[in-house]
Order: sequence, then structure tokens, then C-alpha cells
Amino acid sequence: MTLLWLACGVLLLLVIGLLLWPLVRAGGTFAAQRDFEARDMASAGNVRVFRQRLASLEASRGSGELDEARYQASRLELERSLLEDTEDSHLRPLKAARAGLWLVPVVILLVVSGVVYVYHSYGAADDLELYAVRQEVLASNDTSNAHFINRFEAEAERQPDNPRVWATLFPLYRDSGRFDAAVASLKHLIALEGRSPALVAELAQMTFFAAGRTLTPDVQTLVAEVLKEDPRQPTIHGMLGFAAFQHGEYRKAIDHWRLAIAGFDDEESQKALRAAIGVAQERSGIISSDELASARSSSAARSTDDEQGDMQPPSPAEAAITVHVSLDEQLRDKVTADDTVFVLARDIDNRLPPLAIARLKVGDLPANVTLSDANAMAATAKLSQVERASIVVRVSKAGVATPAPGDLYGESDAVAVQGDAPVEAVIDRIIKQ
Repeated sequence: MTLLWLACGVLLLLVIGLLLWPLVRAGGTFAAQRDFEARDMASAGNVRVFRQRLASLEASRGSGELDEARYQASRLELERSLLEDTEDSHLRPLKAARAGLWLVPVVILLVVSGVVYVYHSYGAADDLELYAVRQEVLASNDTSNAHFINRFEAEAERQPDNPRVWATLFPLYRDSGRFDAAVASLKHLIALEGRSPALVAELAQMTFFAAGRTLTPDVQTLVAEVLKEDPRQPTIHGMLGFAAFQHGEYRKAIDHWRLAIAGFDDEESQKALRAAIGVAQERSGIISSDELASARSSSAARSTDDEQGDMQPPSPAEAAITVHVSLDEQLRDKVTADDTVFVLARDIDNRLPPLAIARLKVGDLPANVTLSDANAMAATAKLSQVERASIVVRVSKAGVATPAPGDLYGESDAVAVQGDAPVEAVIDRIIKQ
């Protein structure tokens, strides 16, 4: 932000210089004009011509060529002509070179005031403040979600009409399992930016989670509003598929998830939904052999209980996954030993916040990390609530849980929560723009 103000200051100095430049040259211009007027011989030339013609008239009268009456008429005409030629030749006195100097600071003040007013009216001063807050937190020793939330909540009180504040707070609340706060943030954002289908869909999903993953009347009203505007909205169909799956309505879940896949652009969401469809197809017993092979190729081998159709989640005591985290040597030069590594377990349909999260440094790799309910971010999203989970490992240079372009990451296929063998997760990719 300091660089911005420095750049604005330099530009204003240039503008002031352009305003002062005519004043600097005023002395030379004054002298040149004064010399020009002093050398102006136009009036003297007119008088000389007048005298020559008058002498000619008098000679004609003396020789008898003109009588007195014609002589007087010609002289009168000659004098009238001289007056016409010389009436505009009287110049006003030149003003001093420094005349009007007081206008210069007035104009400069008006220019500077106008620039400041226009910037505050149409510029992005508030967004620059948000950027400064983010950089401040990143530079501190505490880069946790809680610290980010505290700082951005203060900004929300200071600039409640800035939609970027609420757009920043919403995912922080969501990832922290604070669904009620996420709902409130989304409502603020929608009030400022309008009820676009994407935003209302996010609101419906957060309201669904806040209600314990239940399709309450409020959620259903929001769903109806979104589907009226965008019948293929992927967030809504992903949520409806999850709700149908919870009630054993596997065919309906598959239909919703297929629509969601068609609407999502990111590969990870599509992959998670395909794995979820595979689970629903197996449990419903309606898949063909080709579909079964496709579902199994997109997810890890299922545990014995899974293959027998046991739908009960593991108990909290058994809910643990050991992850062996390593870094591809080809990416070693893109990180430092102090960069933060996040190890996350997610539900395979990727609809919930992270079920468990652990944190370490690149310098600790390779390392084994055990995820369990003790690593849960929220009481409503734990490993013990699912049978299978996918593992995502990400290196964050900023030290925050939210993914950003340039971060390194790796992932595993869906694995059994109560599995004994460590899960291999190699950090071997880079998040693109």
C-alpha cells in the first residue's frame, strides 16, 4: 500500500510541475512581448502613407486640378481612413510576469482534492486495507484461522458495506466448522451483491450443515429459489445428493451427483463425486459391470466391511488414519524447511469441512502423521462419522489452510478410516492459477 501512495505522490508532483511550468516561462514571454510591441511600426507606416497622400492632394489643388470642395471631400476621406487604420493599434499595458500567481496554489489544491475524492469514491481503498490486514496476519507468528477471523471481523465492523469482507469471512467460518457464522456472512454478502444462484446455493448448503445436515424448510426454500434460476446448479445437486445418500435413496443421490459433476469445473470435486457415485451404485446394487469397474478404478480397494455392505461408521476409538507424508524430490527447490504442511482428511463427496487436520513443517518430511477425532475441526465433522476418507496434503507458503495458486499438494484415493496400513501421500503437484 505504501508503494501505491508513493506512486500517487510522484504523479501528483508531475502534475504540479506541469502547472508551474508556464509560470517559470512567464518572465521570458513577458520580455519577448514587450520587445515586439516596442518594434511595432504599423502605426508609423499608416501615418507616413497619410502624409504622402495629403501632400499629393495639396499639390493637385495648387495646380488647379482640384477645386476647394473636392479637395476638402478627399481630405476628409483620407483622414477617416487613417482613423480606421489606427483605432485598434493602441495596446493595453502588459501585466507583470508574476500577475495571477495566487491562482497556482488554488489550482494545485483543487487538483489534489479532486484526485483524493475520486479515488475514495471509485477506487479500492477498502480492498487495500483488507490486503494489508491479510499481509499483517501472514507476517505474524499466528496464522491460524482464528487469528484471521478475529482480524477480519474487526474489518467487518469498520467497513460493513464492503462485500469482500464477507466473501473472505465466509470460507474461514466454513472451514472452522462455524456454520451459523458462515450463514450470517453469506446473508451479508447476498444483501450487498444480490441473490445470484451461486451465492444462494452456498447459503443453502451452509444452512443445511448448520441444521445438522437436514433439509429444513428454510433449506428447501433456498433450494427451490436456486433451481428456478439455474436447474443444474452443482452446489445444490451435490448437497441434495448427500442428503439422499444419508436416507438410503441411492438412485436419487446418483442422479444429483451426476448433475453436479457436469457443473463443477475443478477436477478434484469431479473425482470426489465419481467416487461417491461408485459407493452409491454398489450399495444400491444397480450398477453394471462396466460401471462397477469404473467406480473401483477411481477409489481405493474397499475394506471387508464395505464389501459386505455394512453402512455403520467406525467407532471413535477405531477412527484413525496414519499417513506417510513425503515430498517429491523434483519439487524440493520450490519450498523451504519452514513452509507449513497441512495434512487433511475429507469425506469422499467433499461436502463437509475437513474431518481431521494436522500441521507440520517441510523440514519434518518424510513423516508419519496419525489423524483421528482428536484432530477434528468441528464436532459436526469427524472421522468417526464416515467409513472412508480421502487424504490431501498441501504445502502453504502463507501458512494458511485456504489453498492458493503456487501451493504444492498431493492426495490419495479414498481409504478405510479404520485401516491399519499407513496411507502414502506424496506432495508432487502445484496448484495452478
